[in-house]
Amino acid sequence: MIYGIGTDICDVRRIRASLERHGDRFALKILSDLEFKTWKARSARWPERGVRYLATRFSAKEAFSKAVGLGMRMPMTWRLCEIGKELSGKPVIVLHGELKEWFDSQGLRAHVSVTDESDYAASFCVVETA
Repeated sequence: MIYGIGTDICDVRRIRASLERHGDRFALKILSDLEFKTWKARSARWPERGVRYLATRFSAKEAFSKAVGLGMRMPMTWRLCEIGKELSGKPVIVLHGELKEWFDSQGLRAHVSVTDESDYAASFCVVETA
């Protein structure tokens, strides 16, 4: 049964402006340690790809927070929610710490989809009861 649905659209230009203002500090606030390493590698090879990577992660985490009904309040935090991917490339939600404990105790399962095009990144998340 569906527990919640969340969607988000993110203006990539806004993410770029935040990076220009705050640099790595902004990315460190949003990304898990593993995501941060990926972001740094992508940014080094192609800066625009790094910006889009950060925008899709921002958008997916917003969509997830809406689907679980917590918004950005404990136990939901940017860094405890990670957007990983399966070998096939399919995006997956990976949770850590208190957020993982809360999510598992609720018996929930999440599905996420992310996309980006030019100036926008968008995400859709469905959370269901197991």
